[in-house]
Amino acid sequence: MSTILTNRHDFLLLFEVTNGNPNGDPDAGNMPRLDPNTNRGIVSDVCLKRKVRNFIAEFAPARNGNGYGIFIQSGPALERTINEAVDKNNKSAEAAVKWLCREFYDIRTFGGVLSVGNEVMKGSAYGQLRGPVQFTFGQSFHPITPLEISITRCVQTTIKEEDKERTMGNKHIVPYALYAAKGYVSPAFAERTGFTQGDLNLLFEALLHMFEHDRSAARGEMVVRGLYDFEHIGTQGETNAEQNKREARLGCAHAHKLFEGIKVGLKPGREFPQSFDDYEVVCGWSDGNLPKGVKLNKLSEG
Repeated sequence: MSTILTNRHDFLLLFEVTNGNPNGDPDAGNMPRLDPNTNRGIVSDVCLKRKVRNFIAEFAPARNGNGYGIFIQSGPALERTINEAVDKNNKSAEAAVKWLCREFYDIRTFGGVLSVGNEVMKGSAYGQLRGPVQFTFGQSFHPITPLEISITRCVQTTIKEEDKERTMGNKHIVPYALYAAKGYVSPAFAERTGFTQGDLNLLFEALLHMFEHDRSAARGEMVVRGLYDFEHIGTQGETNAEQNKREARLGCAHAHKLFEGIKVGLKPGREFPQSFDDYEVVCGWSDGNLPKGVKLNKLSEG
């Protein structure tokens, strides 16, 4: 089994959409989500987590101590799984949570509300579990212009429409937008859920490939354009191993300062982005100017 994660990580994910709807808003007729103050597009953290879960469900590695089941998915009610965990662990809420973390990758990674339905969990301190990995909303760098596209169907979907020659529908797309989402990985919470270095490697693999296996006409073309992982490794080295371990766990620099070192802007002469070629992404960090105790892993760029 891989070891429990010991180092803090902060990562920046860049992704684009072309002629697709990256995250429809059900309260707005499935229009692409946007910030009304800036008209910049939004992709919720829940949407990104769903894509990670879908990838793990299809491409989970062989069990290695921990399981790779997915807790949040359509099918049986969550209460059934929680009841199973409680029954298998002699009505102990603590043991049930450990079992759930061991069996389900998404609980180990994102945490979850485990108090639904079951009376043992409701009355315990284990009803809510915070996971070590948290995402922000993804947000586009520039305002987006959602388009409503009308479509026609030559076949009727309901019996009452059979006398009609064709029916109408619509879909919403964003012609083009580049988004950024930030992620944070806490070793302190990893210790509580049993999140391992192997689990983190699997998360990065999922982020890099989640759009490749989530193709649909509604989502258009979605591509990962950058994944920058800032790993906190400590400043002391082997000469002071205990202090170094503490620094790696706590972190050696503020995440927002690290993210600010990656500049994304339009190339000279471009006023509105129509493709990734209109953008210039510059990583200002090198081994020479990174804050001491921080290592940059460029997992994807361009």
